[in-house]
Amino acid sequence: MGNAQSEFSAEDIEQMKQQSNFSEKELRRLHRRFKKLDANNSGSLSTEEFLNIPELAQNPLMERVFSIFDSNHNQEIEFNEFIHGLSVFTGRGHKEDKLRFAFNVYDIDGDGYISNGELFQVLKIMVGSNLNDTQLQQIVDKTIIEADEDKDGKISFPEFVKKISGSTEDLDSKLTISFE
Repeated sequence: MGNAQSEFSAEDIEQMKQQSNFSEKELRRLHRRFKKLDANNSGSLSTEEFLNIPELAQNPLMERVFSIFDSNHNQEIEFNEFIHGLSVFTGRGHKEDKLRFAFNVYDIDGDGYISNGELFQVLKIMVGSNLNDTQLQQIVDKTIIEADEDKDGKISFPEFVKKISGSTEDLDSKLTISFE
């Protein structure tokens, strides 16, 4: 499944369809978009090229999104990572995958938990200078105390899901993009 190739074999298309929530038509359209974003024709997207996606350019969490898409952690997003990352956001995407994506935004070190420091870092990016560090730390501490059922000082994925359970339908709709 060569990243820079312009056409895919029937086998490549079938494999991508099985590993994503996209139709063949959507995959071909996404590949054309990927190639346009890949300004240097390297077959992958750098952070700068990824920023050229208008929907992400203004997102303060863009670096976290890039990191989650970059599943092999090589500081570039290949087409298969692009498809896998976007697949979560389709209408056919599973709610749990969307919740896992949201959780991973906060789980910076990828250890399966959201620590106090990680929550602080992400919220700091989101609120900028609207809150001072003391105010923000109070919110973080309160959130950890409320969500941390097993009292280990961090939030696991099940605790995260339970904490946001009232808003999961809303989150599901906010994390759904039409690719038509």
